Amino acid sequence: MAMRILAIDPGFDRMGVAIVEGDGSKPVVLFSECVSPPKGDREIRLAYIQRAIMQLIEEYAPMMLVLESLYFSKNKKTALGVAEARGTVIATAGVKGVPVREIPPGTVKLAVTGNGRADKKAVAHMVEKLVKLEEKKRLDDELDAIAVGITALALRFPQKL
Repeated sequence: MAMRILAIDPGFDRMGVAIVEGDGSKPVVLFSECVSPPKGDREIRLAYIQRAIMQLIEEYAPMMLVLESLYFSKNKKTALGVAEARGTVIATAGVKGVPVREIPPGTVKLAVTGNGRADKKAVAHMVEKLVKLEEKKRLDDELDAIAVGITALALRFPQKL
């Protein structure tokens, strides 16, 4: 049975999202983009993220939401915004009854490139080799979300713990 995952590369200014599906064979990307909340008040931005995640869950009915773990940033303001965005995503999944799993960035890099310290360029290059993508310009965050989805399928997370 194919597993459908909503994969997230968390961010406050720009969040990569992808719907990835697979059954142990080559993964398929059903949808991917960046969610970019409008500049302004924090509550408006977080509500925008919540609506986007809610819409993806309702439209694609993922079996699980998987997001990249937060690593500490030198910029505390940026880290706080990303943490709040992640909390919004996790709470939205909880409201919709979608299990949530996290994957550390190094695990994603290792699974996709074979090197746990790979840079964004290497991850992007391998994502484009591992899955068939429609022709369009993609930002790193979107490719990172696809990489999270590919990794989740490769790890074969249980649907329930």
